[in-house]
Amino acid sequence: MKLVADRLDRISPSLTIAMSAKARALKAAGKDVIGLSAGEPDFDTPRNVKDAAIAAIERGETKYTDVAGTLELRKAVCARFKADHGVEFKPEEILVATGGKQVIFDALLATIGPGDEAIIPSPCWVSYPDIVELAEGKPVIVPCDQNSGFKLRPEQLETAITPRTKWFILNNPCNPTGAAYSAAELKALTDVLVRHPDVWVFTDDIYGKLAYDGFRPATVLEVEPRLRDRTVTMNGCSKAYAMTGWRIGYAAAPVHLIKAMDKLQSQSTSNTSSISQAAAVEALNGPQDSIGVMREAYQRRRDLVVEMLNAAPGLRCHKPEGAFYVFPSMQGCIGKTTAGGVRIETDEDFCTALLDEAGVACVHGAAFMYPGHFRISYAASDAVLTEGCGRIQRFCAGLR
Repeated sequence: MKLVADRLDRISPSLTIAMSAKARALKAAGKDVIGLSAGEPDFDTPRNVKDAAIAAIERGETKYTDVAGTLELRKAVCARFKADHGVEFKPEEILVATGGKQVIFDALLATIGPGDEAIIPSPCWVSYPDIVELAEGKPVIVPCDQNSGFKLRPEQLETAITPRTKWFILNNPCNPTGAAYSAAELKALTDVLVRHPDVWVFTDDIYGKLAYDGFRPATVLEVEPRLRDRTVTMNGCSKAYAMTGWRIGYAAAPVHLIKAMDKLQSQSTSNTSSISQAAAVEALNGPQDSIGVMREAYQRRRDLVVEMLNAAPGLRCHKPEGAFYVFPSMQGCIGKTTAGGVRIETDEDFCTALLDEAGVACVHGAAFMYPGHFRISYAASDAVLTEGCGRIQRFCAGLR
C-alpha cells in the first residue's frame, strides 16, 4: 500500500528554499559560497519590535489566542490598511496566520474545487501554482515578458478568464521580478475584473512598502472599491519589518470567507505565536522609520546589481520598481560552454554551473514558471553584492 498521498505528486518542494539550503550546506562544508537566493531581508528586526516581544513574555502573554489572531493585532492591521491605502476594515474582516503562505493556503483550500482555475501572471512566486494544484485546481499561467516590465496587460487577463476561473492572483510588487503596478496600471486590470463578477481577486502585497525612486504600488481596493466583496488583500510583517522568522501574515477579506479560512486554520496550526503577535502590534502601530532606512539601502543595492549584471556578457537585466530581487535574462548564454566544461542548455544549467564553478547561489527562472532567466536577491550587503556580481561577470566572460 502506498504511504504518501497522491495529492503530493501534484506539487514540488520549494525550489527557492532548496537552493538556499544547498548554499548553506556548501558553506558548512567549507566552500566559498555567496548566497543570493534567499528571499528575506538581511536587516535585523527593529529594536522596538523585539522589546515588545520581550515585554509580552514578561507579562505572561504566552497562551493560546483566538485562531484569527488577537483583537489588538487585528485592530492594528485595520489601522495600517487605512493609513497606507485609505481602505477601512473591521477586525472581523481580518485573519492573522503563520506567515503569508498560510494565508494563501487558507484562502485557496477553502474555496477551490476540482477543476477550478486560478490565473497567475508569470514570472510568479514558486508556491502559487503548487498551492492551487494541492487544492485540486488548475493554475492558468500567463507569461508577462521583460519588454512589458514583466507586468500583465488587461487584454491578457481578459483572454485568460473562462467560465471555470475562480481566482486571479496578483503579487504587487512581484517576487521574482520586482515589477510593481501603479494605480493606473492596476485600474486597467480591475476594469476587466469588474466585468467578470464570479472571479475573486487575491492580491499579495507583502512587498508593498519596498518600492523605489518615489514609486508607490497601489492595491486593488484602493483603485476599485467595487471589488471589495470578492477580494482578499494579503500582507504581513516579514519583508517590511525584517520579521521573516516571526511568521506573521494577515489578510483582509469579506467576513464569510474569513470565517471559512478561520475554520480551516483551526484544524491546522490554530493561532500563530502569541509573542509574535504582540511584536507585530508594535511593528504596525509603532515608528515606521526602519522601513525608510531599508528602502534607501535596497534602492542603492538594486542600482548596483542592475548595472553590474548588464555589464556581464549574455545577460540583460530590467530595473525593477520594488521588492528586493532582479530577474535577468540569461538567453545570451544558452548554447555556450563554461570554463569547467559544462554546456548551458537551460537556466537551471546556468545556475547550477554558477554555483559549482563561481560559488554564487541564485534561483533559475523555470522555478518561477519563466525559463531563460534567473533570480538574484539583493538583500545583502554592498560588499557581498559587489563580489557576487563580479563573480557572475567573470563566469559569463569565461563562456565559450
